Amino acid sequence: MLLRSVLILKLVVLLIITLANGNPPEEPVKCSNNFTNCTITNSYGVFPDRSTCHAAEAAYPSSEQDIVSIVANATRAKRKMRVATRYSHSIPKLVCPDGENGLIISTENLNRVIKIDKEKMLVTLESGVTLRQLIDEAAKSGLAFPYTPYWWGLTIGGLLGTGAHGSTLWGDGSSIHDYVVQMRIVTAGSEENGYAKVRTLEENGEFDGEMKAAKVSLGVLGVISQVTLKLQPLFKRSVTFLPKNDTDLSDQAIAFGRQHEFADITWYPSQKRVVYRIDDRVSSNVSGNGLWDHPGFRSTPSLALLILRSTEEDQEAKGDAAGKCRNGKLTTNTLIRSAFGLTNDGIIFKGYPVIGYQNRLQASGGCLKGLKDAEITACPWDPRVKGLFFHQTTFSIVLSKAKDFIQDVQKLVSIAPQSLCGIDLYNGILMRYVTGSNAYIGKQEDSLDFDITYYRSKDPKTPRLYEDVLEEIEQMAVFKYDGLPHWGKNRNVAFEGAIKKYKKSREFLKVKGKYDPLGLFSSEWTDQVLGLKGGLTIVKEGCALEGLCVCSEDIHCAPQKGYLCRPGKVFQDARVCTLVQVSNQWSAQTEL
Repeated sequence: MLLRSVLILKLVVLLIITLANGNPPEEPVKCSNNFTNCTITNSYGVFPDRSTCHAAEAAYPSSEQDIVSIVANATRAKRKMRVATRYSHSIPKLVCPDGENGLIISTENLNRVIKIDKEKMLVTLESGVTLRQLIDEAAKSGLAFPYTPYWWGLTIGGLLGTGAHGSTLWGDGSSIHDYVVQMRIVTAGSEENGYAKVRTLEENGEFDGEMKAAKVSLGVLGVISQVTLKLQPLFKRSVTFLPKNDTDLSDQAIAFGRQHEFADITWYPSQKRVVYRIDDRVSSNVSGNGLWDHPGFRSTPSLALLILRSTEEDQEAKGDAAGKCRNGKLTTNTLIRSAFGLTNDGIIFKGYPVIGYQNRLQASGGCLKGLKDAEITACPWDPRVKGLFFHQTTFSIVLSKAKDFIQDVQKLVSIAPQSLCGIDLYNGILMRYVTGSNAYIGKQEDSLDFDITYYRSKDPKTPRLYEDVLEEIEQMAVFKYDGLPHWGKNRNVAFEGAIKKYKKSREFLKVKGKYDPLGLFSSEWTDQVLGLKGGLTIVKEGCALEGLCVCSEDIHCAPQKGYLCRPGKVFQDARVCTLVQVSNQWSAQTEL
């Protein structure tokens, strides 16, 4: 039986690696008739609290003039507005307007690159342009954007709204917003200026303080219409992935980011293994035409996704931690052997280093490219098929504290060696370097970002294997080490009290009050996150299992399944859902 499951998993991984194109994601905004009576979701089909977000209407502007008209009409009617992107990739409820009478403004048709100035190395584009478009268009002019996230499907507006970033401690840093030199944003206006106002902001310009607020805004200031970014001459990179054990990771993690310009680290704590990305610029005279096509972003056969998900559900139901460890190690080994999707010539991986131009190595997203095929294939997380369904916890810890945090996670693993095998099925913990920013609610200091993806049950009241360990890591990061949450990836717990960690949060709120005094671009969720109202913690039966609360009573966990609220094992102030009563169903897992 074990051999059969391993062979199936190998076949699945092979299918993931070899298939390149397929069914693109569906629209996140759905309306019943003539853009009215709409629902809005994210690309995963569900928000952290599993609620359904409604809007009375959706609008699809295709120019700044259209945005002005839409915002003016909504402001005149005192109507709530939120902005949605093409793929709605954020996990939290950023796109949800209040109530059911709100307006969704989609940037899907704001998808034009307006101008590329080769001499000044600037690009001006509309806010709905995707990262893939930016990379491709810049390369055609012999230019490059230096540091980006690794997924093609993000839009410029979404990247800015959530403070998205790549990985570096070099130059001007890894955050997209720190390369903005000018921005045009349409805000609510008074009756005297027609209920809408177009504001032009420039870096170090007359309204520099407002620019620092708008660069990372959560969409609460208005609708970004155009952005101008500074670029660099197109260059080549040399990439090598180096696997090692994690014995000295806590020491190496800090130094490594200073040694290599595009460094990142992938960590598999239960395997005591780590993969260092040795990634630097090289001369354009060095031969090589490498390509990065990450397997996790490729189109995948729906049947393969079904097998992967069903296998994991079965292991969770049986408490088969050992099975998850075997499959996690197989997945990791396969990814390492395949160079995580790197090829030397766009076809075959022949060995390290992989050398190629920046536009071919910085990001990927093959599942966005294909034609519709009746969901025979899909992005791995597409909710239309039975595929991956997960939580994501992502936070940044300042470099001076990162060593201690890494050691605390290692202590947890020494107590429960199999506890983090499950994250290996989602390629472990991605660690990226992020520089401090002058954006009011951007990163405050140079930091190490930890991105953790892990199993989520379709039943909100069903705990995961080793539920308590990931909860303790989450609470340890944001409460003990003052980690800053990624605005676009997290459960509610990570945002609790987060706004107090930003030194310039009051300045941000002043700009918010000036731009949108009626709060028309705000929602209940953004008000909660910005500390303007309570309710971010949702206390109810099983709330801790979904990250909606930190447990304080057993009922917040799953007492009927033996999971009770207990202190953390390393971080004693944590309150986590721990298995303390072993039933037959869960006999494979014991109390830590």
